[in-house]
Amino acid sequence: MFRTNAARQPSKWGPEKKRKLQCWPRDFILILSPSSTSDPLVSHGRHFGRTVFALCNYPSLLTNGILRLEQMEDTPLEDFSSEDQREHRVFEQLLDSYPGLLERLKNGSEEDILHVGELIGKGASGARGDDTKTLKSAVLDWISLKGEAIQPPLHRNSKIDRGFNHELTGSLLCPAGLDWNDSQTKENLRSGEMLVRGDQWPIFVYAHQTYDPDDPWCGLLRSHLLVSAYKHVFTSPSSVEKEPKATRSGNARLHGMNSVTIASIAYITTQVRFALSSSSVFSRTDTATDSEAFYHSLLDLLEDPDESREIDELLMWWNHQVFPSSAAAKRPITANSALSKIRQKRLALKQISNPNVVSS
Repeated sequence: MFRTNAARQPSKWGPEKKRKLQCWPRDFILILSPSSTSDPLVSHGRHFGRTVFALCNYPSLLTNGILRLEQMEDTPLEDFSSEDQREHRVFEQLLDSYPGLLERLKNGSEEDILHVGELIGKGASGARGDDTKTLKSAVLDWISLKGEAIQPPLHRNSKIDRGFNHELTGSLLCPAGLDWNDSQTKENLRSGEMLVRGDQWPIFVYAHQTYDPDDPWCGLLRSHLLVSAYKHVFTSPSSVEKEPKATRSGNARLHGMNSVTIASIAYITTQVRFALSSSSVFSRTDTATDSEAFYHSLLDLLEDPDESREIDELLMWWNHQVFPSSAAAKRPITANSALSKIRQKRLALKQISNPNVVSS
């Protein structure tokens, strides 16, 4: 994470500069020149949006982050609102992930900061748009039974018949805890009389579309539909059905990614939910899909320290599915195996010679 001592170096931001930054509107859009698309910050933004934070106004993130560093000289982060704390954690992760970015921001003008934010944002929104486009078609291959056509047919280039309008996509999007087979529930969802909020998670997020109200963590975010979409985006479309070839340069390999992140699971789940819906344009402010609220509700759970045991188990499961050869996917040593006995014996010998040695 970001080092707080760096945040407390002598300020290079005078009152006039801070005042100008605070005057920039949150929805300010800077028009980029064609050459800016090749800037490394654009490529970084593509990966950062997918794996750390997807739905973000990056110029705002940077200007607010810089100003907050000044405020944190007198006020600890814990005293800020929960929304500000999350935004600042994202800001810190962005600084940590791109060496030299903090100095570039501190030494640049307000226009430079906004330009950097727009470059990163261009990458993030570009990646999101690319994923939305490819998943719209690909998702149809994963929800149909092997060798069987979807009936009635769903068009790959049009979404008007998806969502609750179609039996198959409707059954997958039906909120967990509701019964899609109940005719009144189905009619209310289709007519819009029953509005689905972002925090009402669809049944497809559960393994085998099975939800246990007495154990809501059981199978949560372990759907093979999600795994297929994750592989499609991060390791390569061909890896959905088989192991990716070492020679292929998937998005994960290009960015040195060898483990799943919490935000990337939320991102893919949001993308799949949108792909199954009848909405044609992905928008943060779309009240029909409520995508931003949905994405944030997943992050709220997955970042909750009280759920750390379940989250650790979930990440291990995901790493085993997507990056099986990575260290993050390695399961604990089997109890009573020969290897475990060797490790126990070695630990016992170490503790005899040094009583301060503790088991890991």
